[in-house]
Amino acid sequence: MIELKNTVKKFDGFTALDEVDLRIEKGTAFGLLGSNGAGKSTILRLVSGIYSADSGEVLVDGESVYDNADAKQKIFFINDETVQFGSFTLKKLKNYYKVFYPSFSEEIFESLRKKTGLPLDKKINTFSKGMKRQAIVIIGLACRTDYLLLDEAFDGLDPTMRIIVKKMLVDAMLDRQLTTIISSHNLKEINEVCDTAALLHNGKIVFSRDIDDIKGSIHKIQVVFNKNEDGSVVNYTEEDFVQEDIEILHYEQSQSICFIIAKGDIDAIKASLLSKHPMLTEVIPLTLEEIFIYELEVLGYDSSDNNESE
Repeated sequence: MIELKNTVKKFDGFTALDEVDLRIEKGTAFGLLGSNGAGKSTILRLVSGIYSADSGEVLVDGESVYDNADAKQKIFFINDETVQFGSFTLKKLKNYYKVFYPSFSEEIFESLRKKTGLPLDKKINTFSKGMKRQAIVIIGLACRTDYLLLDEAFDGLDPTMRIIVKKMLVDAMLDRQLTTIISSHNLKEINEVCDTAALLHNGKIVFSRDIDDIKGSIHKIQVVFNKNEDGSVVNYTEEDFVQEDIEILHYEQSQSICFIIAKGDIDAIKASLLSKHPMLTEVIPLTLEEIFIYELEVLGYDSSDNNESE
């Protein structure tokens, strides 16, 4: 497994990670979510051994990863840049990584290369962005590491390329219990690929849990109230619905219709609403993106700027 224990990382006085505790179990498809500068990329670079922590621990299978060649052989990190390999052909890039990863599989490499149709002897700087991403993902999967880290894995890819890259990742996760950690601002794709996610804000972990549990703990309810006898609208505030173990994340009323985002047990939330004798109560499914936005709004983050990357 991967563990960050009370981990702190600073850059020129800026605290990128602030006493972060995070545990990623083996075989997990794990998503890192967060606003610009939240600390997602910093975590990936700490786990891959590029950065060293200023304090705390970063462990891979119980071993410190920084300056540890054996631990690093268990990890393949794909960042958003391939410019350093522009003069390489795919064949040369494959041979380069084979030196560092003894577990490299020529069979997997060639199988994936044939599926994508990537040329062996053309320089990578002649590839499209999607082809470049396919190339490095093929290399990463062929290295047969225990952990694959991807920073903005699908950014800039057209829909066809996204499907191809996603399928390669999912097949590897199913075939050999590959642990995959994906940082992305595209919450829809995190939802499609990952089973667990962590939300970061200002270098701290807001939550880290199964995506199904995340979705099950926050609810969007539309409520229609009866009008007063004189025809006037009944006005409520969010304080009217707060009870023990119920947290109102967002409240909005338009005439007799209320939209409420609440965290807590759905039965307790419904009971609180029914005490006001509504005409209609309807629970509306929330997307992961909506949950992300409302969680950050509680922390004071401006949700109008929610399409960000790090």
